Amino acid sequence: MGALVSLASVTGSSFAHAGPVFDEVVSTGKLVCLVSPSAPGFSVPDSSGVFQGFNADFCRMAAAAILGDANKADIRGVGFSDSLKNLVSRQAHMASRSITETGTRSADPGLSFVATTFYDGQGFMVPKALGVKSAKELKGATICAEDGSTTLLNIADWFASEGIEYKIENIADKTARLQAFYAGKCDAYASDMTALAADRQLAKNPNDYELLPEVISAEPLTLVTQPDETLGKAVRWAFEVMLNADELGVNSTNIDATIADLDKQPKAVQRLFAKDGATADMAAKMKLPTDWAYQVIKQVGSYGEVFDRHLGPSTPFGLTRDGSQNASVKNGGLMYAYPIR
Repeated sequence: MGALVSLASVTGSSFAHAGPVFDEVVSTGKLVCLVSPSAPGFSVPDSSGVFQGFNADFCRMAAAAILGDANKADIRGVGFSDSLKNLVSRQAHMASRSITETGTRSADPGLSFVATTFYDGQGFMVPKALGVKSAKELKGATICAEDGSTTLLNIADWFASEGIEYKIENIADKTARLQAFYAGKCDAYASDMTALAADRQLAKNPNDYELLPEVISAEPLTLVTQPDETLGKAVRWAFEVMLNADELGVNSTNIDATIADLDKQPKAVQRLFAKDGATADMAAKMKLPTDWAYQVIKQVGSYGEVFDRHLGPSTPFGLTRDGSQNASVKNGGLMYAYPIR
């Protein structure tokens, strides 16, 4: 999802592709990471103003890997278009806020897409009182959507293919957009399915609304950094550590016991956490702390652990990975852990 903006026009300078941004993170001792200012389950400030959520934890993942301390992630809530502009103008190091990787965005010299954390798709939310059970019943409906976003393009493509007339209420500000929808100014609200699930929790009575079954697009939601090769590799492989740990059954609660008995663990686990394992070799080449993989899992957790913590069956979202695109490839999903060896 998100705005279509001409990012290359923000600055005419060339972009470094190895080291300087990473070195800035290390020298300042903080990693500036952008998230959505209000996305329940993904990034919302707690009572102390600290952002919590699925996306926020990938900011902490990067800080744990690079700086050895997840708390050194400087997590800031910023609107979608501003987050992309802030990356291009070098006001932030990375963004973890449900940004879809597209061809034109990936081609922009001011952005680097490094790891897909969630596979999603665009859909629609409607009031139950509307009596609609399918998007194909939205003939003549007014739909609230983000002004200038890929959401509008997906809507146009899908409704044209179905031969259905519709109207758009373009509202750039998310808060205003949701207020308009919940006030009845729109018949439907369009966004990524996970965003819809989160936004429904912001309604006065969430049970008064439902998500329609149609998923009308592919939305690979991806971590974005400034284009710095060293930073990109650190973020990408920290995420791969989380995926590998997930497949191997290692998480923040059992990692210390696992390491205490490392000689009896499978070779794949040893390569992840042994002092002379593959991640130690990677650390020397990537300028990371020698125990970076341990810190990622101990301080943040495995991928499945983070998913369940914020989106899983015991949360208001009640999502299960099994049978979804976000399951491990071993369980029929798309989450493919690259080998660390």
